[in-house]
Amino acid sequence: MSPWALALILVAAVAHASWNLLSKKASQADGVVFIWLVAVAATVVWSPVFAGFLLVTGDGPTWLDLAMIGGSTALHLGYFVLLQRGYGTGDLSVVYPVARGTGPMLASLVAVLFLDEHPSPAGVAGIVLVGTGVFLMSGGRGDLRALGPGLLVGVFIAAYTVWDSRVVSAFAVAPIMLNYLGEVGRALALTPFVLGTRRELVAVVWREHRFRVLGAAVLIFVSYLLVLIAFTMAPVSVVAPAREISVLIAVVLGGRLLAEGDLLRRLLAAGVILGGVVAIALS
Repeated sequence: MSPWALALILVAAVAHASWNLLSKKASQADGVVFIWLVAVAATVVWSPVFAGFLLVTGDGPTWLDLAMIGGSTALHLGYFVLLQRGYGTGDLSVVYPVARGTGPMLASLVAVLFLDEHPSPAGVAGIVLVGTGVFLMSGGRGDLRALGPGLLVGVFIAAYTVWDSRVVSAFAVAPIMLNYLGEVGRALALTPFVLGTRRELVAVVWREHRFRVLGAAVLIFVSYLLVLIAFTMAPVSVVAPAREISVLIAVVLGGRLLAEGDLLRRLLAAGVILGGVVAIALS
């Protein structure tokens, strides 16, 4: 992996763990309304950047681009809804690692089996270490309720990781176009549902969580844009597991800021993940 790709992944990991902390803090609010507000806010906040991209490059989306982006939007929508529901019942330092561990393992397996990617022995060892460390974090009887949501979220992570990597590489869709139009798509898809059945909750959720909404709108966009750019520089079987260094950050945030238990055990498991990330980076 190139140093530039690794740097992008590390910055993305910090941003990713941070927006998940914000989502966890808002987990007792209506999840669909929160997700919709984040998508709407991101659409507004990042519209000048996207407009500037269109003006500078002159590259608007084709119908094929929109079809590929539509598939990505559907997968991300399922991911966000399930993740927010998971945070309603489980700890950040459990749901997040289980979800993030399942995703890269499945994504890497798909990449190796169907995309003709061939990670080195060190890369394979790193993938195994990442998965092992993540699932060690889910140990303990008190954590069992988080396994189901985390595993299901991980399936969506694997799906959108493989899909989006192909969109920006094989189909050459610009990462910022995929990222921004994905936000627009989620906002549009949820608008009829939110305004039709949850209209009265919009003002309440915004009033109580507006800073978390705005923070997530910025950090979600930044974190995934950096990952999409990394996909253009390195194979998905390397990028997907390496970005899971964010579980280290999430465990510390959950233990220190949310007073979640088993911090020592979860940090020890995170050390296994770090070893896996180093192995992947050196592959």
